[in-house]
Amino acid sequence: MTTLSDVRALLGESRFDWSDPEPWNELEREFGVAFPADFREIVDAYGSISINGQLYLKHPAVHLLHDLGSFVRQEIEFWREEDMAEFLPSRAGAGAGELLPVATATTGEAVFLAVPEGPSSSWRVLVQEMDSPSWTLYEMTFGAWLLAYLKGRDVTLCSRDRAPDGPFHAPLP
Repeated sequence: MTTLSDVRALLGESRFDWSDPEPWNELEREFGVAFPADFREIVDAYGSISINGQLYLKHPAVHLLHDLGSFVRQEIEFWREEDMAEFLPSRAGAGAGELLPVATATTGEAVFLAVPEGPSSSWRVLVQEMDSPSWTLYEMTFGAWLLAYLKGRDVTLCSRDRAPDGPFHAPLP
């Protein structure tokens, strides 16, 4: 299983280190789903950041410009519009079997967590490419997907050209 220490080894030290669970609790009550532990752990460690100047992650407790709750609400609404819904394999949302939007990229991709359909199912990652428009489902956790991205593997987003000297992160302004 991917751990935060694996991500830190490639991305560098985190300085956000959030420990209050209340923003997550509020978000999870609102959407009726518990975010995966690895996603929470990574976002709590780094906060709202840009990775390789390409991938954007947001934390639920950060100021209004970069909070995860606003992002998820706006993205669900966007992906449920009639002309956008056809570009996903299932409905955007937080219910079982739906796609929960959690990140975006400057290169036009949207990153979703596929909500497990049942207790024996696992979280998976789906990346939708706006320029294609196609999507790819990855049978891995968010932490494993992020680690593959940081290692330069092809997980729809490509970091080699954006981070020739190795992965890096910066807080969102």
